[in-house]
Amino acid sequence: MFKETYHIIGVMSGTSLDGIDMAEVTLTIKNNTWSYAFMAVETVKYASDWINKLKNAIHFSAVELEVLNQEYTKLLAKEINLFISKNSITNLDAICSHGHTILHQPENGITLQIGNLPQLSQLIKQTVVCDFRVQDVELGGQGAPLVPIGDKILFSEYDFCLNLGGFSNISMTFQENRIAFDISPVNTVLNFYSNQLGLEFDDKGSIAKSGKINQNLKQELDNLDFYAQAFPKSLGFEFVKDTIIPILEKSKETTKNKLATFTEHIAFQIAKTINFYLSASEEKQKILITGGGAYNLHLIERINYFSRNIEIVIPDTKTLEFKEALLFGLLGVLKLRNEINVLKSVTGAKKDHSSGKVFKYSV
Repeated sequence: MFKETYHIIGVMSGTSLDGIDMAEVTLTIKNNTWSYAFMAVETVKYASDWINKLKNAIHFSAVELEVLNQEYTKLLAKEINLFISKNSITNLDAICSHGHTILHQPENGITLQIGNLPQLSQLIKQTVVCDFRVQDVELGGQGAPLVPIGDKILFSEYDFCLNLGGFSNISMTFQENRIAFDISPVNTVLNFYSNQLGLEFDDKGSIAKSGKINQNLKQELDNLDFYAQAFPKSLGFEFVKDTIIPILEKSKETTKNKLATFTEHIAFQIAKTINFYLSASEEKQKILITGGGAYNLHLIERINYFSRNIEIVIPDTKTLEFKEALLFGLLGVLKLRNEINVLKSVTGAKKDHSSGKVFKYSV
């Protein structure tokens, strides 16, 4: 007999390199309906040497990646232990951790998230559920996005769930199936150019708002093959490094104008996707926006400008910042219950499945 309430910590590190998100959460199922409650939450910023390592790891050899994986697992363990100690957390059912994506090439059968080694459970003395993407890629799926089943279970009152992180991804119900896919890079590119101005990020999108949009450059970006592809589809940092940055770098535009142009490109691609999937209903469709990009007010304004008949909802701070940590927590709980946590309608895998690895702590 399965439990009714689970006490877990969801751990997530996104491609925007904002830091390690940790959320202590209770997840409860009653009458086949799940609910959640946030408790302690924290984002631990990466030290500059770790940001450099994670940015450059795409170029590492197999041996270097193995060493990095060991080091990152120890870093995760240290931060999780500090979080548990600081918040006096006891009686956990599991730590549910995404790890950090280094390589994502599903078309080549490759996806690598570091920090998912079995030793994590020994270092933190807890059951760990992790490494959620590999099995899906082995089953012919994209291995991403994985959170849409959580959107379906916990946020079904919204017509669309849009996350604005390193990349934008969206999930919705379409023709009675949950579907989801990555739309475009977001903070992976915006932060790259903000860094060139000596800033961590473009606060509220104010720099982009003051810049001038280069329509020819935007058109070149809009014409990229990825945007014409049907779902399922997903993006990795490789797309940014090999495709997006070279296009922007060959332009003679100022950094400010590149930020303006790319922000407009993001908003246009997101709105184009929303408009395509809007129902024929005359009622406004509700879209929940989360992730660090939700603080980019200029980007939100431009998404709203290009979209038709939508009501944008920005949730409370904990949900906005820690929704993905929450949802990987849910994925972990579903894995512990041996229930489906990845949908083939989302990833394109051969079948729905219960993905992830469970590492039990042994004394």
